[in-house]
Amino acid sequence: MNKTILVAVTACMLLTAGCEGNNMAPVPATPKWKGAPYRLALDTKETKPNPAGITIPAVKWTANPEVLERRAALVIRFDVTGGKKDTPVMNQMVMAPTDIPGAEGALTADYMNVTDKELAQYLGAYCLKGKVKLTVALARSSLNPRPTDAELDAKRLSDWVPVEVDFKNPHPKC
Repeated sequence: MNKTILVAVTACMLLTAGCEGNNMAPVPATPKWKGAPYRLALDTKETKPNPAGITIPAVKWTANPEVLERRAALVIRFDVTGGKKDTPVMNQMVMAPTDIPGAEGALTADYMNVTDKELAQYLGAYCLKGKVKLTVALARSSLNPRPTDAELDAKRLSDWVPVEVDFKNPHPKC
């Protein structure tokens, strides 16, 4: 009887010893993707001038495959110094959302053409011309057309990418 109790106690001790194991938390794995979910690049090929007077290079993206979005809006910030109007000027424009399928791609030529036309109208209304400094970023499609800085930062999908473009103002009164 003593041997049976001794064997049973030893078996229980061995079983519980195996359950205790290493109680330390495992080291978290380093993320495969660091930074914003989308990375933008501007096309470096020479682009055909847009009749609107400004041509933004094509915007290409690479996305984190774990957090893909279906739609996004292009946000453009620009430097408005040098304009001839004394009224306050907005320094950013949010385009309508567009489809961004897959982990890599580029905004369509039609979308970029509409962007060029709308930006040219806006800059032309304030009599800007010459070199214009822009920064572009992608944001979630739910972004308000006139977002606050806090909302824009919360819904931005990419970092800002700077570009400088020529603007030939077609407005006759400037």
